[in-house]
Amino acid sequence: MQKKIKESVATLLAHIIKLDNRDIEKEAPLFCSILGEEFECSEAEGKILLKELMDKEYDLDHHIRIIKQALCEDRISKYHLMEQLNRIIYSDKITPEDYEFFEKLKNELFESH
Repeated sequence: MQKKIKESVATLLAHIIKLDNRDIEKEAPLFCSILGEEFECSEAEGKILLKELMDKEYDLDHHIRIIKQALCEDRISKYHLMEQLNRIIYSDKITPEDYEFFEKLKNELFESH
């Protein structure tokens, strides 16, 4: 399950980079840093994962569901994930699409049952 969560978090972070056509080399250190902090992912592993995600099609809603299920009622971890996503957003130009995605994720994670 930890591997699935790591892949899903990585996908959400990479989505912001991909959404804005950001410079992968410039964004890779922050991406790798976040994955290293959260999942003990090495820099080399993080760079490989980021490059794979940039070329890969993915179902964003599927990854959101995985994270939502894993974090369930853990509001602190949800806030932390939103903080990490915000770090990626603020690392370069900020677009309306970035915050549309941020709001979508926030609404999905914190919706009332």
